[in-house]
Amino acid sequence: MKVSFNWLNKYLNIPVNINLTSDALTSVGLEVEGLDELYSAFDHLIIGKIIDCYEHPNADRLKITQVDIGTETKQIVCGANNVKKDQLVVVVLAGNELKTKTGEIFKIKKSKIRGEISEGMICAEDEIGLGDSHDGIIEIIGSPEVGSYAAEFFNIKKDYIFEIGLTPNRTDAFSHIGVCKDLYAYFQHRNFNTKLLIPSVEEYCVNGKLNMNVHIESKDLCQKYLGLCIENVHISDSPKWLKNHLLSIGLKPVNNVVDVTNFVLHETGNPLHAFDYDMITNKNIIVRQANKGEEFKTLDSKLIKLESSDLVIADTNKVLCLAGVIGGHNSGVTTSTTNIFLESAYFSPESIRKSSKKHAISSDSSYRFERGVDFGNCEYALKRAALLILEVA
Repeated sequence: MKVSFNWLNKYLNIPVNINLTSDALTSVGLEVEGLDELYSAFDHLIIGKIIDCYEHPNADRLKITQVDIGTETKQIVCGANNVKKDQLVVVVLAGNELKTKTGEIFKIKKSKIRGEISEGMICAEDEIGLGDSHDGIIEIIGSPEVGSYAAEFFNIKKDYIFEIGLTPNRTDAFSHIGVCKDLYAYFQHRNFNTKLLIPSVEEYCVNGKLNMNVHIESKDLCQKYLGLCIENVHISDSPKWLKNHLLSIGLKPVNNVVDVTNFVLHETGNPLHAFDYDMITNKNIIVRQANKGEEFKTLDSKLIKLESSDLVIADTNKVLCLAGVIGGHNSGVTTSTTNIFLESAYFSPESIRKSSKKHAISSDSSYRFERGVDFGNCEYALKRAALLILEVA
């Protein structure tokens, strides 16, 4: 499991350095198997503006750019196919190092490329650890000050990512808050003056007009099922803080609603699922076992045939979700979604484990459900996600 040091500090003001934190985690049974530095280059990456861009005289696929970095103009040779004049870009100047998302470190030097001087590099996402894309350079949308640090615009600071090896019995630690609880106990036992800050959900209240009927037919396989409706959501990209938290632990942002469910999963350890409310026939949620041979199309468009032992979330006409494992293609949140139904539940670990292995589908949700999530935390996670969705959507 990947855990972000900066993310942990949202809930606990950790009073020791990164190495002592690593020792503390291992000593309480959360063995640190790896430690990576993230965003290390952001202390020197700057925002530049391309004031001129023209063909390289000695190379068909290269261009020469003149980049304003606030205090002066630098000439940089660039091979990206999307580079053009008047772009705002991320620049690393000669003399500095870059660390890619794969951990590769290389130093940028002032050099001649096919006979033309290059005094830096214009960066793509993967070259600075901000994402996986290498299709072209980052095109900054907005109006940051030319010459300012990219860390300010992207709201990013250097982070450390722990790779923690968890045994199946430590489901209490399958989240950032769970890890913080162990660290809090560790520091309290050693008389450190630190506080555990769990985000409040006291502002949660019900004032919407949407309704949903919930019927649990398989009560032995679904011992708790909670849900709520949220109307008038606007699906868009997530704010930078939310994207950055997900990117730090290797998750790809999708949209503001889905990203909240993933954020709360890794914050609390309780999986959530968001349905498009208007795709649910007759506004009936039915938690039942599948009919043998019943077909289900997953979110990633894979068509599978279900077994009678599979637990599903359905409406009166169709299967919406393979419970605890993966959502359905015909009920997921899309750019046209305006209302959502949000689910938080406790499913039988044995049932989820069998379905996950049978259909060869593993997800962050199934990983937790098949080991047993916190039964008493379902409501908190649901309310926490609802408040965040109201904030960002």
